Amino acid sequence: MKPFKNLSEDEYQQLLKFPAYITLLAANQDGKFDEVEKKSAVKFAHIKTFTCTPLLIDFYEEVDKIFESTIVELDQELPKGKENRDAAIKRELLKLEHIVLKSGEVYSSTLFESMRSFKDHVSKAHHNVLVDFVFPLPIKGLKM
Repeated sequence: MKPFKNLSEDEYQQLLKFPAYITLLAANQDGKFDEVEKKSAVKFAHIKTFTCTPLLIDFYEEVDKIFESTIVELDQELPKGKENRDAAIKRELLKLEHIVLKSGEVYSSTLFESMRSFKDHVSKAHHNVLVDFVFPLPIKGLKM
């Protein structure tokens, strides 16, 4: 199955930015993109080349080549300020959604699920394992 056969070269290049936009959106929950989130996302993008569903291997191999430079570039280009940045990223994600849907139902649902795991991973970049050990049950309002 060739999921990209219906995409132009420009659309394919935009699609490769999908994990970077998801990363920046997840990181923007506190209004900034820091080094911990960056390192976590770069490592996760690389790990995805080995751990993703076989349908996405080619995609993640290409993403891995450009991921770090893409998030740095997008971080500099996007507006500053939580609300403006969120709005700009969401506009780009809407465009990407239309591109992904051109690749067929199976591929698009698999990619969307994978992007959800990217968002979850970056959202937890500052997660402290000690909190889970000391407090194995979630306690509302406890963040470390």
